[in-house]
Amino acid sequence: MGVPGVRLHWLSGIRPLTTGRIQGDVLAGLTLAALAIPEVMGYTRISQTPVVTGLYTLLLPAIAFALLGASRHLVVAADSATAAILAANLATEATPGSSDYLSLTMVVALLVGGLLIVAAVARLGFLADFLSRSALIGLLSGIGIQVAAGEVSGLLGLERQGAGALQQIASVVARLHQAHGLHLLGAAVVLGLILGLQRWNPRTPAALIAVGGSILASWLFHVQALGVPVVGAVPGGLPPLALPAAETLPWDRLLLTAASCCVVILAQSAATSRAYAQRYEERCDENVDLIGLAAANLAAGLSGTFVVNGSPTKTEMVDEAGGRSQITHLSAAAVVLVVLLFLTEPLALMPVVVLSTIVFLIGLRLIDLAGLRELWHLQRNEFLIAMATLITVAQIGVMQGTMLAVVLSLIEQVRHTYRPHTRLWCPDESGHGWQTVAVGPGIFAAPGIVAYRFEANLFYANAHRFTEEVLRIVSDQPSPVEALVIDASGIDDIDYSAAKALLQLRRQLHARGIRTALVSTSTALVQELQRFGLETVCSDDTLVIATSVKKAIHALTDHGD
Repeated sequence: MGVPGVRLHWLSGIRPLTTGRIQGDVLAGLTLAALAIPEVMGYTRISQTPVVTGLYTLLLPAIAFALLGASRHLVVAADSATAAILAANLATEATPGSSDYLSLTMVVALLVGGLLIVAAVARLGFLADFLSRSALIGLLSGIGIQVAAGEVSGLLGLERQGAGALQQIASVVARLHQAHGLHLLGAAVVLGLILGLQRWNPRTPAALIAVGGSILASWLFHVQALGVPVVGAVPGGLPPLALPAAETLPWDRLLLTAASCCVVILAQSAATSRAYAQRYEERCDENVDLIGLAAANLAAGLSGTFVVNGSPTKTEMVDEAGGRSQITHLSAAAVVLVVLLFLTEPLALMPVVVLSTIVFLIGLRLIDLAGLRELWHLQRNEFLIAMATLITVAQIGVMQGTMLAVVLSLIEQVRHTYRPHTRLWCPDESGHGWQTVAVGPGIFAAPGIVAYRFEANLFYANAHRFTEEVLRIVSDQPSPVEALVIDASGIDDIDYSAAKALLQLRRQLHARGIRTALVSTSTALVQELQRFGLETVCSDDTLVIATSVKKAIHALTDHGD
């Protein structure tokens, strides 16, 4: 099987199949199922879809990625980030939880699948790099705050009110006198049980134990009669395979939602699969993973569920449990199949407050305080990007925060290129070698020769700054400058605007009687400059092109003599 532009290998996440590893992978799959089943059911509180749709994300989508994805480690299922994007953008188009709403989430999953195929064919896996780590920290932390704040009301048995995180929390505070004691007691017990078990042994399926215990308590004490709502009937059996009903759809909203999900999937899934490939010294093919993720989302859209994504938390669960291939995820899917066929009836007795508590903890875990603290200490400007993204997501919405994160990441990258490090070459203390120092007056590489290094690609945005700094350097020297060496070894690309600026700079230097030399080891760059006419701009002054600063200085010195 092949997709234009992408070379596919079936079962890349499984082959080579090592017999000795199968048992360990299967056991890791059982652990994954125990940990992930309550979590994906909790994600339906975020996506505002029926509980069973969470289980569906661990079945056909997981199988599809295991067959077509490249990563041996990435777990693909429901994810809080994409679930939050869905709820934020689709809740105004249909009643959450209704069949019309579910149809919209299915259409978005199909659109995401299509967009990911386009991205894979165009080999756009590299786009994941355009969402910076700092922006991703802010994005996921903002989602965590939004998710946790949205479930505070559920812990107290109150209806959710307010659009942003602050408004939701303020609404709960104003209605504390209306809180239901049994809800709060149930939330406290579940919260204490999960945190206590995880502290005792992090590998314990604490959420699954809490779910099982709550179902037993619900059956024994008839909590529904006491005013505690339960999940209600959960459909059993295989997910229905069908196209979503699509008569009149808000295509502009759906496409924008799908595009936002794709940005998060590109960044989160690629970063996760890359990290684990590096950990185990394996090859990472992001474009093949995109095909696997596309197939997973197409399977989601056709099987009655919502967008799926590569999950860092579930991938880490599998790694800690010893899973080393997609056999683990196929094993987890088999467990989910058993649950769907035989165990959905008990799920109907689960108190809703249990799901609220699980989702509340998921939200808290997404808040990356350690990452924010590290950014504060190491890179304040990137900390500001993270915080701007966090506040936007928490208060306005995930889609807006995602777009802001991408824009701020690109602006930060352009800022680095717009204001790159510039240095001047001069002899070192021994007098036999060379060193670079900060730009300043009185720094010569040789008598009458200034050697200037520009450490970034030259393009339209930084070309003016480049020419201004060069002219200022030659003007501010205490003694006349006879020649200038431009060390372009840090430049491997130049656009039309920058080339024209460089031509103009050489004319100005030539008018001042200053000879010029260019240092570059890139034949392609030199040919590009020659194509723009750099060598012929001054007919009576040959441009010196050298492969090192030392050779350029010697050539200028010999030419001056």
